[in-house]
Amino acid sequence: MNLPRPLAEALGAQAAERVSGGCIHACYRTRIREREAFLKVNDAMFSAAFAAEAEGLRALRAAGARVPEPLAHGVAAGKAYLVLEHLDLDDQGDFAALGTMLAAVHRTGGKRFGWHADNYIGTTAQGNSWHSDWQRFWREQRLQPQLELAQRNGYRLDAEPALAVLEGYRPAPALVHGDLWRGNVGFTRDGPVLFDPAVYYGDREVDLAMTELFGGFPAEFYSAYRSAYPLEPGYESRKMLYNLYHLLNHLNLFGAGYLGQVQATLRLLLDAL
Repeated sequence: MNLPRPLAEALGAQAAERVSGGCIHACYRTRIREREAFLKVNDAMFSAAFAAEAEGLRALRAAGARVPEPLAHGVAAGKAYLVLEHLDLDDQGDFAALGTMLAAVHRTGGKRFGWHADNYIGTTAQGNSWHSDWQRFWREQRLQPQLELAQRNGYRLDAEPALAVLEGYRPAPALVHGDLWRGNVGFTRDGPVLFDPAVYYGDREVDLAMTELFGGFPAEFYSAYRSAYPLEPGYESRKMLYNLYHLLNHLNLFGAGYLGQVQATLRLLLDAL
């Protein structure tokens, strides 16, 4: 699909080429005001999601991560858009440097868990109301909304007992990427790059857990991270609870193909208690 002409004219975009950029938005490599750029486009209703993405990228950048610089976002010609710095990315690179970089990001702490605004995990709204208690935050802002949505979709699931894996655990609020799977990481010749965040202040282990959900990262990533910022005992149980959130989101977005994985994770969590 070509970039709609009214939008191209509104942005001053030239020579737009459709490129891969995930399954949600239309993405283009283009030039805007003589600068090479990566342009994401969708219906006007996605303007809030693009604004949240831009803010998340700025937060990660301020914490020391390499990210595509957000250049502009808004609505023009009836379409929401996000303009990012264009980077030539490879899916392979220095994963040890990525582990070290993520550990540095996680040392950016907050006073409470949450974020000053809600954002999105994929196309699903993600609440970020402030909490001082991590277990309560995870129950009320992460699991309960997904479980309620699952029930509306015809799936009755009880994750309350699984929350017991957080009993007595008191992590420090850390800035997290929030959606850290392999598809949201790339590499330039200068090093690793993070993108497509869903940031908030949470337990840093949520990022580590998600890296393991869909195939995992190379061993050197985990070794470098743990050398820079060792994990607390009990991570192997907690990571299942954190990944349950993403599995529920996939169940709600994509259907029953994820139900078995959700149910298996719940059983493993109960066995871990």
